[in-house]
Amino acid sequence: MLRKIFVITIILLIISTTFIKNHTKKLDEQIFSLKENINYLNGVKELVQLEHNYLSSPEKLLNHKKLYFEDDFTFTPRDKIIIVNNVEKINLTDLEKNE
Repeated sequence: MLRKIFVITIILLIISTTFIKNHTKKLDEQIFSLKENINYLNGVKELVQLEHNYLSSPEKLLNHKKLYFEDDFTFTPRDKIIIVNNVEKINLTDLEKNE
């Protein structure tokens, strides 16, 4: 009788160990996946933050304009801006006359 209880206890321990091991393996995979997602999102966040910090101030934008574009930009008043809904209706000869 004692032997049967001992064998049943060993078998139950083996089965429970198998279930626990499988469950912890699944949890480890989920944790790894979440850590990878967090690392990716941190990288994206750092890039966006760098872009924001690099281009956020008007002084920096003016410096970049002077450095890279020199005098390529000109001011256009709001009433001279034409909204085009259909590309086929653009008349380039009228646009050249306005300049």
